[in-house]
Amino acid sequence: MTDFDFDAVVVGAGAVGLACGRALSKRGLSVLVLEKEPHISEGVSSRNSEVIHGGLYYPTGSLKAKFCVEGRRALYAYLETHKIDSRKCGKLVVATQEDEVRLIETIFVQTTTNGVEGLEHLSGEQARAMEPELNAHAAILSPESGVFASHDYMLALEGEIQDGGGSVVVSTPFERAEPLPGGGFTITAGGEGGATLTCRLLVTAPGLSSQEVAGRIEGFPADHIPRGHFGKGVYFRLTGRAPFERLIYPPPIAGALGTHYRKDLGGQAVFGPDLEYVETEDYSVDPARAEGFATYIRRFWPGLPDGALTPDYAGIRPKLHGAGEPQPDFQLRGRDDHGIEGLVALFGIESPGLTSSLAIGEAVAAMLTDD
Repeated sequence: MTDFDFDAVVVGAGAVGLACGRALSKRGLSVLVLEKEPHISEGVSSRNSEVIHGGLYYPTGSLKAKFCVEGRRALYAYLETHKIDSRKCGKLVVATQEDEVRLIETIFVQTTTNGVEGLEHLSGEQARAMEPELNAHAAILSPESGVFASHDYMLALEGEIQDGGGSVVVSTPFERAEPLPGGGFTITAGGEGGATLTCRLLVTAPGLSSQEVAGRIEGFPADHIPRGHFGKGVYFRLTGRAPFERLIYPPPIAGALGTHYRKDLGGQAVFGPDLEYVETEDYSVDPARAEGFATYIRRFWPGLPDGALTPDYAGIRPKLHGAGEPQPDFQLRGRDDHGIEGLVALFGIESPGLTSSLAIGEAVAAMLTDD
């Protein structure tokens, strides 16, 4: 029997990669997580809304619907156990005009079918009683939604992997993997002059690099690597008092949830993200976009003062669909898909990936270890 350096190697030290490493470590396996950046969670996981999603929107029976609800429940328990800052503030999904009322009614039925707890269908008057500055013809209240300190969460995941005897190694890009004849893999990592090691199991969860990493695994069929797209979203911060206590979401747009509002853990108001398809990892925020943001925000907050928005940050989501195309599900590709024993490759882990991360980690570990 081959003597492996590690039982499992995970590529990518974002929320999902770390959650996969944690789940495998909990099963008694020795785990190595490889991260190309100088620190953990510098990619997709560091440039998001830090929202804990209730589980609205996603098609019944989809992995997104399943993992969001399971992951959210597990995440709140995890945050409490590890004393990580969070706030279950709730979310209002609002119809900002009469022709959106039917849309949010459809969302309510969908969400109830998906087993999301505590939902309430509100009239515009009821919604305004909760948030007086809100423009709403009707709304859905999701009391299980919230915000949390995502970086502290990922530090806790890293700590659990290390406590289990594993390692998270930064500034160490994955170069290639070669399946071994009797099972397992030879992994080359670390760039020029990098190291070679062996492992029995391999998980790839590198976010925006998912397609590139899969292409560096010998024997991974090219026609089983889904095409990836970069979906950029920018955020603007409000100068002045935060107008709402709850998360405020208009109805979703094609391919994304749309520009929404949150009061962060520091008490400041942040709006975003929007959606723009780009070809490169460009994280700049054009101040000129503030005008379009203001127009959109005034649909649900007519009282937004002129000139109150300042550029904040940008994120890029690893999408599997282009503009105008239907939004696909999470992709967890195992042996039955690509034919390689001991490998799970993840694609398209965008929203609600952060909320779903613990559930995704458990699912990946089960795919690799359950008979």
